[in-house]
Amino acid sequence: MKALLQKLFTPVLNHFESGNNEYTYQPSHRKILVALGALFLLLSLGSLYASIISTKMAGILPAIVFLLVGGACEIVGFLGSDRAVANIWKRK
Repeated sequence: MKALLQKLFTPVLNHFESGNNEYTYQPSHRKILVALGALFLLLSLGSLYASIISTKMAGILPAIVFLLVGGACEIVGFLGSDRAVANIWKRK
């Protein structure tokens, strides 16, 4: 299943896994990335909920941005290599 998901999200993962330089990776970086992604997804849901309740369409844009950032964090956190996680944190 993981291989199928990695193949599906190849464009996102390739962006962060590129490069041949040295990198510094710690397992806590992956845990923090997954937690940060969850917070962004929660923020996206909250923004969407507030937009629907207030009937203001201006809240849709932040919801989409938070959803994209949270989704990218979760994809790299769960499916990405150690290099991808280090590249998100710019740890070289």
